[in-house]
Amino acid sequence: MRYNAGELITAMITPFKEDLTVDYNALERLVNHLINTGSDAILVAGTTGETPTLSHEEETEIFKFVKKTVNGRVKLIMGAGSNSTKTAVESSLKAKDLGADAILTVVPYYNKPSQKGMYAHFSAIAKTVDLPVILYNIPGRTGVNMQPITIAKLANEYKNIVAVKQSNSDLDLISDIKSLCPNDFTIYSGDDSLTLPMMSLGAYGVISVASHIAGKKLKEMISLFKAGKNTEALKLHIELYPLFRKLFMAPNPVPVKAALNHLGLINDFVRSPLVTLDTEEKEELFAVINKYLP
Repeated sequence: MRYNAGELITAMITPFKEDLTVDYNALERLVNHLINTGSDAILVAGTTGETPTLSHEEETEIFKFVKKTVNGRVKLIMGAGSNSTKTAVESSLKAKDLGADAILTVVPYYNKPSQKGMYAHFSAIAKTVDLPVILYNIPGRTGVNMQPITIAKLANEYKNIVAVKQSNSDLDLISDIKSLCPNDFTIYSGDDSLTLPMMSLGAYGVISVASHIAGKKLKEMISLFKAGKNTEALKLHIELYPLFRKLFMAPNPVPVKAALNHLGLINDFVRSPLVTLDTEEKEELFAVINKYLP
């Protein structure tokens, strides 16, 4: 089997202080919370970590701190994507130097490359960086969809392109990826609410936001499905579904930060242009969150 980072990967938020500097005390609490609630790996410096407003220097310092805190207990993946191929390659090499177990690299955003352009972009990364590479396909943010044939071409040509995070609600694409890619190529759901449906078509697990709040239940749902207990897995999916939806009632990671603040783990500060939930929105969110508290 090619490298995989486990079934439940958390795309971790970045906690801030009121002055919007990184809150490392809260970050330490959060890392331990994620490990204790079932995360197999932690993704640092993904979109959920507010990388559009983090400097590269901040990303480096956050990763170093998380690596020290984790101390080998779970795998660490670093977000290393860019809409500049040169920058993506440099960020990937930096992740290697920092000791990342793998990188997540997104389809270039805003400049909307063709399929040939995507192939050239990810080929440059795979040729240069001796790390497992997880492709990230999220057309809602990038404006373009990486087609299964492009994913398959990359997966078949480069052994270090090991997985894709698929954030696309068209489930036929999962069947296409499974039929075109090597058997040991890993598919991760990029949307919590699609984890179980995607797993029924061959996905391995999820790169999750909801695992900040309900990691143990998500891990149980995945385990039940893999044990052939489909009815029990579906029951847990239905139980978790309101949480999946509410965590995206506003742009990610605003709601999950509010939820973590409600749990007493972090403050809910976000960097502009994101804004925190108002009082009414928080009441709506917490009415759902409270159902998942011990």
